[in-house]
Amino acid sequence: MSVAPAAVLWDMDGTLVDTEPYWFAAEYRLVESFGNTWSEEHAHAVVGFDLFDTAAYIIKHGGVDLKPKAVVDYLLDSVIQSCQEQLPWRPGARELLHELRAADIPCALVTMSWRRFAEAVLAELPEGTFAATVFGDEVTHGKPHPEPYIAAAAQLGVHPSQCVAIEDSPTGVASAHAAGCVVIGVPNMKPLNDADGIRIISSLTEINASSLWMT
Repeated sequence: MSVAPAAVLWDMDGTLVDTEPYWFAAEYRLVESFGNTWSEEHAHAVVGFDLFDTAAYIIKHGGVDLKPKAVVDYLLDSVIQSCQEQLPWRPGARELLHELRAADIPCALVTMSWRRFAEAVLAELPEGTFAATVFGDEVTHGKPHPEPYIAAAAQLGVHPSQCVAIEDSPTGVASAHAAGCVVIGVPNMKPLNDADGIRIISSLTEINASSLWMT
């Protein structure tokens, strides 16, 4: 892009806040409570997944004898409690959000976490930081389907191709790319690959509001 994007669309877990270790810990506790074992391979396999997809995976591979909704509720309760004790921001995230707001570039939050968890994170940011929000329990198709990013752009009244999306996982990158967004990938738990329309950086501290859309 040679001009500023119409909007910046943010993933949350692993991109805005580094909550993935909290999710991993909750998964381990849940599986072990049923006398079974979990692994780093399984934990990493569901990074970026819709929570019901995560629950289905845990039930299948962790031998958890619960309904999917009960698994989701357990994970949410555990992670929310951890976040209330300490919210681990990714380096440069809050600073970039502040710059974008000062530049009058609207932002949207596009997360597969459910509203009640995401709002615990949003409460720690200035009111109005995000002009639109898309939560995992409010879409028909979760990432890697493009619906979440298409929905966020629609809420803002812009086309996805006019937006920059910031993501940390292959699942999220695939969703934003399929929607037509220009994508900036900031790897966290999983490596990301360069492709047309996808720019990989190691940290949000490498970019600012004026360099965000330089691809």
